[in-house]
Parts: sequence; structure tokens; C-alpha cells
Amino acid sequence: MTTSDETELRRRLREADEEELTRWIAERGDEIEFPAARGAFQNPFLTGALIERLLELRTLASTYEAIREAAFHPRCPRTLALACVGRLFLRDLVRIGVDTRLHPIVRRAADVRVMERLPGLAIGERISLARVASAAVIAALRQDSTPRVIEALLENPRLTEPLLLPLLASDRASPRALEVVARSARWGSRRFIRVALCRNPATPPAEIRRLLPTLGRSELGAVAHDPRLSQEVRQLASRLSTNVERGAARPD
Repeated sequence: MTTSDETELRRRLREADEEELTRWIAERGDEIEFPAARGAFQNPFLTGALIERLLELRTLASTYEAIREAAFHPRCPRTLALACVGRLFLRDLVRIGVDTRLHPIVRRAADVRVMERLPGLAIGERISLARVASAAVIAALRQDSTPRVIEALLENPRLTEPLLLPLLASDRASPRALEVVARSARWGSRRFIRVALCRNPATPPAEIRRLLPTLGRSELGAVAHDPRLSQEVRQLASRLSTNVERGAARPD
């Protein structure tokens, strides 16, 4: 098939109504390679049954691009979509996981595949992933021991306080990772984040000393009576709490 023939077939597949599209796939299926098939995937009349038919074609069944298009199509039958997800590369699995047009089961399957691959990813790959990952993958990445990964995670627009707080409460969090959070312009100013940082024994003392004066009286009292914390931190929290009571500092 010449380039012009292929271009024309793609146009017809893109512009056909459902009846015409069905006929084109049935009659010219052996001629439909992916460049032309892209038109069918762009057709608003494409149905789940026709997506199945496309992936049954000899010219498309093993084509990565066609498998990817099917997985990303909101009308793709769920069983087929799940099968396609199992054949995708990491970058496309990440995109599936955050595509809200797709069924939650399909998105979850993609997230699971991503999390299965985390142990084998290089640091650079984990950093890139942390910036764009779904909430489910964020929950796995927040346990990463590399501060640069945590720093990238803090830039992810899908990160929320409920997703971040378990890291701050973890006894496995590294001091450097906690310092990264404390110094974050986006997160370090949030009250519950500051409290959690002050109550984690692994938070660097310099960061705790900087954050304690920003807490309210009840929060300072909780820090002062937390047996996990150093005596120095507890005593400072106690003094600051007393100052608050006397009106020398801000109340809750």
C-alpha cells in the first residue's frame, strides 16, 4: 500500500459512521496496518466490539502501538484492556494509572504493574516516576530511601497530606528525607506536616528547633510529653508551651 493509499484509508476509518467502519474493517482488514488504524481509534463511532475486531487483525494483533491505543480507549472491553495493560511499557503504564477516563480496575492494574517494577528501576527512573505517579504509586514511592526521590515526590500534583503524613510518621523515614519535606515551600508551611515532623525522632534537630515555635500550645504539649523524642526537644517544647500560656507567643 502506498503512502497516499494509507493516508486515504486512515481518513476513511476516522470519518466513517459505525456501519461504514464495521464494513471497512471486515472487508479491508488485511490492509489495515497501524498508521491507518490510528484513524479508527480516533473515530467517535468506534465501539468495544470493533476494538476487539481490530486487535484480531493479523496486521495489528502484535503491534505495540495498536495494543497501546486499545488500552487507552475508554470503550475498550475491560477484559481486553486488562490484557493490553499487561503488555505495556512503564511509561504507558504510568499514563494509564492517571487517566481518569478509564475504568478504575484498568487503572489499578496499571498501577500494580508499575509497583512490581519499582525494585528494578534506577534512581533516575524513580525520580521521574515520582513527579507524575498516581496516588497508589505515590504510596509505594514514599517509602523510598533516596531523598532525591522524595524531593521529586513533593512536586507531584497528586500528592496530598493524607498520602504524605504516613512517611512523616514512619520510623523508617531517613533524616534527609524528613529535612527535604521540612524545607519544602509547598509542604513545610502546613500545620499538620510541621507537627508530624516535630514528632518524628528522625527529623534533624535543627529542623525541629526551627519548626517548634510555629506550633500551638496543645501541639507543643504533645511534643513535650512524647517519650520517643530527645530530652532537648521535649524541654524546648515545654518552654515554648509555657511562653504561649503566658501570652508571649501565639495561642492555638
